[in-house]
Amino acid sequence: MAFKFEELKVWKRAIDLSAEIDLLTKSFPKDELYVLTSQIKRACDSISLNIAEGSTNQSNAEFARFLTYSVRSNIEVVSCLHIGKRRNIIESK
Repeated sequence: MAFKFEELKVWKRAIDLSAEIDLLTKSFPKDELYVLTSQIKRACDSISLNIAEGSTNQSNAEFARFLTYSVRSNIEVVSCLHIGKRRNIIESK
């Protein structure tokens, strides 16, 4: 049996983003392992996790609340990417 969230395009894209962030962080320096690497990966994973949690047996209002959490996590990922650029860990393209 498939869960409702597994059919959502936004959840699928969030999973794709997590895979991309995982690949990106493999090149981060070891001294960032428990700092930026951990933070960006947890924030990124939270995007899809909140979508999944909010979609199951929830009212529309409750689902919207969890989507808001996902957006906040997404903003955290973007901020981490900016930090990575400032620390010269990530190259600007």
